[in-house]
Amino acid sequence: MVEISLKLVQELGRKEILLSLARVPGSARVFVGASDGNVYDVDLAAEKPEWKPLAGHGPFVTGVALAGDTLVSGGYDCRLLWRKTESGEAFHTVENAHARWIRKVVSSPNGQFVASVADDMVCRLWEAASGKLVHELRGHEERTPHHFPSMLYTCAFSPDGTRLATADKTGRICVWDPASGGKIAQLTADGHYTWDPKQRIHSIGGTRSLAFSADGQMLVAGGIGKIGNIDHLDGPARVEVFDLASQASVHVFEGDAKGLVEQLVFHPSGLLLGTGGDNGGYVQAYDLAEKKVIKSEKAPMHVHAATLSEDGARLYAAGHGKLAVWEIA
Repeated sequence: MVEISLKLVQELGRKEILLSLARVPGSARVFVGASDGNVYDVDLAAEKPEWKPLAGHGPFVTGVALAGDTLVSGGYDCRLLWRKTESGEAFHTVENAHARWIRKVVSSPNGQFVASVADDMVCRLWEAASGKLVHELRGHEERTPHHFPSMLYTCAFSPDGTRLATADKTGRICVWDPASGGKIAQLTADGHYTWDPKQRIHSIGGTRSLAFSADGQMLVAGGIGKIGNIDHLDGPARVEVFDLASQASVHVFEGDAKGLVEQLVFHPSGLLLGTGGDNGGYVQAYDLAEKKVIKSEKAPMHVHAATLSEDGARLYAAGHGKLAVWEIA
């Protein structure tokens, strides 16, 4: 069994909720999307890191992605904004890029494309350099099985860029071919969906995070298990593992922490790291071969977004009122 240690080495407090995160490769410079509508440019290697605001959005910047020397951001205002990474200067805007809240923005591994997902239940694929729309991917229902509006929370590219996965509030996962825009597979993580027919007549949950294994053979989906009180995130953290060849669910990790699994990322060792939270936060390490949670530690905040350094030696995380960094060994 692979072992791993986590050491919290840096914390920066903020009044805002930090909702999305992207890191400049080979550096400790990050871009953070915040609840106040700014994207903040922060160099965590500086002796006294400064928060340089890049304005241009309404509240809740829930998606930031780096594609080469371009930063693309999106959020509640339904706009996508392109900037030059070095200067922060905006050079392209798509007004009404989606009809509803943009939940996530990710770039392809080669930096050629950017994908955005939103509560209009559409994934759109854009040329990163020009902002030109390439494909519109529609495979998610607009309403839940109980006839309420659904939400399209997350998306992720495979490491080789040949697959793109999207996931919604009901646990439906679509796998796409970015080259053609065709749907390859449809999976279901319905354990991420809770319906309360009595007290609140409302649903909660959803698949909030996705990650492909390094070889592209597995797709993992993170969310929250069944919730007793839907006014709170009082449910077990839940990660479901799918074999893409058979399109079968092969394992579920559930209950070693509470709250949403907001981010999943594979470590170079092959371990899977998951972050999220309820009122508090956590970082977990999953051994998929052994089917065990081998590390579960508290985070200093509910974690909304996280990313690894290229060598896997550092985990960067953004969340409720804090930016934090862990050393990994």
